[in-house]
Amino acid sequence: MKKKKVALFDLDHTLLPIDSDYAWGVFTQEIGWSDRAAFRVKNDEFYEHYKAGTLDVHAYVRFATEALRLRGPQEAAAGRTRFMESVIRPAIREEALSLVQQHRGAGDELVIVTATNDFVTRPIAQAFGVTELIAVDLERGADGWYTGEIVGVPSLRAGKVERVTQWLAARGLDWASVEATFYSDSMNDLPLLERVDHPVATNAEPPLRAIALQRGWRILDLFKEP
Repeated sequence: MKKKKVALFDLDHTLLPIDSDYAWGVFTQEIGWSDRAAFRVKNDEFYEHYKAGTLDVHAYVRFATEALRLRGPQEAAAGRTRFMESVIRPAIREEALSLVQQHRGAGDELVIVTATNDFVTRPIAQAFGVTELIAVDLERGADGWYTGEIVGVPSLRAGKVERVTQWLAARGLDWASVEATFYSDSMNDLPLLERVDHPVATNAEPPLRAIALQRGWRILDLFKEP
């Protein structure tokens, strides 16, 4: 029986040349939703932990969503629209759109798998024409608005493997019934890269590039300047 082909894409520094989560934080302090100096220091600290693989994702999400939670649904949505137009759309490169389109044209199932929360990333996935998004799911309280907590397994490090496994199971699939490709830049994604059939180190940070070279994985410099 022919296996279903699934193309999994990390988002930040993989399909995008920027980190959308970090950029959202900078954007919110630039528009006055938080104290500029204090926010930048804390945001930078969390970002360094992410790059080092030591991020406390629960603490980070509480911090990262505080500004939008305080603003409420309408103002938060308006801010996100501004963020998409001023920060994200200018960062979407033709190379990334073409990569996604290659897999779409081949009939592959497309999924973005990101450690950034779903509030920030849902419209970004839509901009790439990808309907299937596995992101950090934010909890909503009795009033329907975000609490600052996470629902379920955070899609970070080994959590990405668990979340993709859940996604497959919900569709009556498992790892044995699919042929999966995963594109990522980050050592944080090593567990999922090791799990798929075709790992692709994309715009890879040096430690991941070294592993890819050692293991004979495909290396793709999607945003390589001429």
